[in-house]
Amino acid sequence: MSPQYLSPGVYVEEVDRGAKPIEGVGTSVAAFIGFAAQGPVNEPTLVTNWSQFKETFGDFVAGSYLAHAVYGYFYNGGGTAYVVRVPGGAGEQSNTKETAAPAKAETGDKAAKPEPKKKPAKAAVSAKTFIGDADARTGLGGLEAVDEVTMVVIPDLMAAFQNGDLKEGDVKAVQSAMLAHCEKMKYRFAILDPLLGFSPQEVKKWRMETAGYDSKYGALYYPWIAVSNPLGDGMITIPPSGHMAGIYARSDTERGVHKAPANEIVRGATGLELQITKGEQDVLNPVGVNCIRTFPGRGIRVWGARTISSDPSWRYINVRRLFNYVEASIELGTQWVVFEPNDVDLWERVKRDITAFLTLVWRDGALFGNTPSEAFYVKCDEELNPPEVRDAGMLIVEIGMAPVKPAEFVVFRISQWQGGGEVSE
Repeated sequence: MSPQYLSPGVYVEEVDRGAKPIEGVGTSVAAFIGFAAQGPVNEPTLVTNWSQFKETFGDFVAGSYLAHAVYGYFYNGGGTAYVVRVPGGAGEQSNTKETAAPAKAETGDKAAKPEPKKKPAKAAVSAKTFIGDADARTGLGGLEAVDEVTMVVIPDLMAAFQNGDLKEGDVKAVQSAMLAHCEKMKYRFAILDPLLGFSPQEVKKWRMETAGYDSKYGALYYPWIAVSNPLGDGMITIPPSGHMAGIYARSDTERGVHKAPANEIVRGATGLELQITKGEQDVLNPVGVNCIRTFPGRGIRVWGARTISSDPSWRYINVRRLFNYVEASIELGTQWVVFEPNDVDLWERVKRDITAFLTLVWRDGALFGNTPSEAFYVKCDEELNPPEVRDAGMLIVEIGMAPVKPAEFVVFRISQWQGGGEVSE
């Protein structure tokens, strides 16, 4: 409705006709769940460096991998993380102090003597400890309230298994819950660890038969890595997930989320639980087990970039995470559209804003094509939004993208050539 002017004069009106830029969301915020020596329990806590973690949750604890994972995350390029300390585990046990029970008053001349010292009961650890409950804001479920998270890591799932608190079925249940959580939240990715001591044949069986994972929202890395033992001399073998999350963050920062987080050095790793051969990786790579390997003169590197999905369209980690980034950015950047008049003018404005954003994505090298029209399309018209759709209060926008895929197999075709002639292209 136009404003009413009641007296002569010059009036200046502000008209909102410009584009509403869509800004890219963050892609490198990891959430860690595990045991710690101190700190709030079942409360996602923001930490941005190792010193903050140490001050809040304490130092390294024997029998727990949480501190190792967070340290490896920051050391490999991670910048922001949320930490959820769950009850139980080695961290709680080592932090428990013996306390004397109150003395009971006695009659007569005998002085009251303190009761024998008792230890507070250690919290029992189960699959539910890690899975938690969304309503109660505990464990993995508590992360539903933290929108910024894009990666989920539970390194102490392996500690609980090694300590005898969990069975293989419990490990499967928690990792399945991680994948389900990421699928539900849409813009998250789960980084999974294998059990310690698995041979290549055993990890393949775990992946394909025992656990039988099939999700485009997660990846599995093998084997465990060796790092310097902060609690003593020598080396200690730890799950790789925390270091992998740091590599994701580093790759996002240096190259972009469209770059596969592979062929990257694992900083801090001094060795591997098992040296994987090319023949063994030939068996593991096709089933979505990403290997970590040692190469002479090139160090310890991530040598796999696959999800655990059977769908070829979602085979690669960077494709899934690119779509997570684009979808989350568009969802956040188009909130202004809600309750606007659903007409042709709105359709054109939405198309313009999304096209401008995807053009930037294409220029960053995330989409395949020589021109924007080859790399993506945005459709929002009467065909998609007929009267019955508009009457239902809906606005439908169709977007298609051609993501770049990693050069996983580089083939050079070499032959003898006599020279003297032209080579057909």
